[in-house]
Amino acid sequence: MTGFLHHNLTEPLPETCRGAVIAIGNFDGVHLGHQVVLKHAMEKACDMGVPCYALSFEPHPRTLFRPQSPVFRLTLEPMKARILQAFGLDGMLILPFTRDLAATSADEFVDEFLINRAGICHVVTGFNFHFGKDRAGSPQFLQKAGEKRGFGVTIVDAVSSEEEVEPVSSSSVRELLVTGDVSNAAQLLGYRWQTSGEVIKGAQLGRTLNYPTANLSLPASCDLAHGIYAVRLRRANGILYNGVASYGRRPTFDNGEALLETFIFDFSDDLYGEEIQVSLFDYLRGEEKFDSADALVDQMNRDSVLARVHLANCKPLTDLDNKLNFDGLV
Repeated sequence: MTGFLHHNLTEPLPETCRGAVIAIGNFDGVHLGHQVVLKHAMEKACDMGVPCYALSFEPHPRTLFRPQSPVFRLTLEPMKARILQAFGLDGMLILPFTRDLAATSADEFVDEFLINRAGICHVVTGFNFHFGKDRAGSPQFLQKAGEKRGFGVTIVDAVSSEEEVEPVSSSSVRELLVTGDVSNAAQLLGYRWQTSGEVIKGAQLGRTLNYPTANLSLPASCDLAHGIYAVRLRRANGILYNGVASYGRRPTFDNGEALLETFIFDFSDDLYGEEIQVSLFDYLRGEEKFDSADALVDQMNRDSVLARVHLANCKPLTDLDNKLNFDGLV
């Protein structure tokens, strides 16, 4: 990501990067609500003639406090950075979320991380952002801290989608993905949900069926519904391809580890070991167990035809969606 700052805030920002406007939050999913916060931050930075960064936390706080029940992450750190860059930010700052950080007072958080390490000139957060020990750092606390310490603060109200009365949230997106409803999840995200990783070797069953696939092992916490999806796959070289993918355990064969297996249309290259991104456009059907390999292939043929139709008729939801899921399509 040339020109995009990706900095761990365990170390202070370089002097040339200080004095920026910073949007603070977990930004898991970078959904429409997050995007309003980011837009406010970008506009303020433009007015002031300074860079605009997002400050996020890794891992998700729930993963630290409830490791036996890790949260289904919508965007791991590398994917979050790609989305933030595509949205137009100048960089992402990461602060490791540890028990020591959780025990840091709100005043200490402001002084040590925002002022000493980041050197902020202005902060933008959502209406429900809290920080510091016992979540004592409320938006109102932050505004008073800014008045006292000489930095500006903007608090952004909740955002609802056109169809939803409830505010857009990462939890609401997760609930849709758990049921396979990637179309409505995209309406809350403002782009088609995507995941990424290194292509691994599976059992290579697809090759025997004339359906070779690029396989990704998703995190164990991923609760995406098992099933068949119309997808787009982006290679490391930036080229984007249409395809159809199965996420599940292959019940017709081995009922093994869940994998995201993508068949790319009109493609024959070897992708093993390559970092790819897969965007989910439509849920075609649930995962099924077939009586024979021939019956499975017949259904896969129908899935491929349907996926081609869905993808041929899709249009960008937003400028961000266009950059992530349409630019570079072969």
